[in-house]
Amino acid sequence: MTDLATDPLTDTPFVVGGREFASRLVVGTGKYRSNQEMVDAIRASGTDCVTVAVRRVDLDRSKEEGILHHLDAAEFFLLANTAGCYTAEDAIRYARLARAAGFNEFLKLEVIGDQETLLPDVAATIEAAKVLSDEGFKVMAYTNDDLITALKLEDAGCVAVMPLASPIGSGLGVVNPYFIREIKRRLEVPVLVDAGVGTASDACVTMEQGVDGILINTAIAAADDAVRMATAMKLAVEAGRHAYLAGRMPSRELAVPSSPTTGMLD
Repeated sequence: MTDLATDPLTDTPFVVGGREFASRLVVGTGKYRSNQEMVDAIRASGTDCVTVAVRRVDLDRSKEEGILHHLDAAEFFLLANTAGCYTAEDAIRYARLARAAGFNEFLKLEVIGDQETLLPDVAATIEAAKVLSDEGFKVMAYTNDDLITALKLEDAGCVAVMPLASPIGSGLGVVNPYFIREIKRRLEVPVLVDAGVGTASDACVTMEQGVDGILINTAIAAADDAVRMATAMKLAVEAGRHAYLAGRMPSRELAVPSSPTTGMLD
């Protein structure tokens, strides 16, 4: 039996696109009530990877009111994303803009196909992933929970595939755990669940499916106490990961005594 208190390094490293991350939790930067709250929550989450929507923020780091002014690249790995893009062409354009603005080669690719549900346009996502991978981007692609799409994104050169747990901002948690597990089982690249996690129990259940990590934004930013929720998410991701690695007991419909019945005293 492993003693996690004395030997915490019992897990394999979390590596995406050749880069190792200390935390399996990626945190977004949108919807916070203030830049200070954002920074405090991000720090409380324990993450070392923060994602920024290049289409929705001022890329001028010198402006104090801008998000990027408050995110120290020496403290956080800044992951550009293409949130708000509805075509492959737009996503490719903003990915190139992010690189020109000084972001690294990693990119969270997001191409939305429906304004009401914010579900991804999988054909456009695959198209953009191929182009951007060929241009040297390390693409982490947001997609639905469809195995075939996930396999195609891996074939397109993505360094990670990011299926949704449920629609963006819904907070419904993992709607189809079987599909998430199957995607993880079949892919060789890391699988991070992106979108739909609403609270700490959702994060724990998600990590228990065996995925490599989770991206969370709204559940933290929209909480009454964002910093406390960020702390809860940190602990939930760690707990869910340890529970997955530990291997849960079998589920049964009948009770089974927890104490042995042999050798009982009369």
